[in-house]
Amino acid sequence: MNKSVVIVEDNKDLLQQLVELLGTASDIKCVGAFATGEEALKKIPKLAPDVVLMDIKLPGMSGIQCVAELKKMLPKLRIIMVTVYEDSERIFKALKAGAIGYLLKSSHSQQILDAVRDAAGGGAPMSSHIASKVVEHFHLVGSSNEKTKKLSAREEQVLNLLCGGYVYKEIADKMNIKVTTVRYFVQNACLKLHVRTRIEAVVKHQAQTT
Repeated sequence: MNKSVVIVEDNKDLLQQLVELLGTASDIKCVGAFATGEEALKKIPKLAPDVVLMDIKLPGMSGIQCVAELKKMLPKLRIIMVTVYEDSERIFKALKAGAIGYLLKSSHSQQILDAVRDAAGGGAPMSSHIASKVVEHFHLVGSSNEKTKKLSAREEQVLNLLCGGYVYKEIADKMNIKVTTVRYFVQNACLKLHVRTRIEAVVKHQAQTT
């Protein structure tokens, strides 16, 4: 039975390349291709594909936001993030939102096709680089036996916004504070959570609140 796939990608050239790539596989059928998260939210529930290939940075609604909304409507939907980004913060945001796999846009054609097949079969395809980061940070979260201090309401708010994909300037604007104050809250949160970087703070905060 063919595995049905939808692509969500705003780069027209890449979108066409992915459509053509899927068309080369006899066991995979592309049933939809959309350039925005908003359009994907309207069309994907009706198409009910086996797998979605989702860009992480879309105009308007982000890929991560789109994943979260789609999973509310289709909890069993298998979504793979296809992106140029390799940083750990984006990895955990995507996975927490409901993505089950994460591939780089530089992945070879065969890797992408294999990932679709793996995801449709219940697997969680990731590039080896991404997988190693996931393992590393989950180990990090569980590595400290030190008792963490309670975060202040403002520190929690900053971490929650970082989890939501906002950068320091956007957080400062939302909270009506200075960027230096945002950094101060992040530094305090790192000290209380016994971690070294904001990435580690975000990961540990997510682990403690889920």
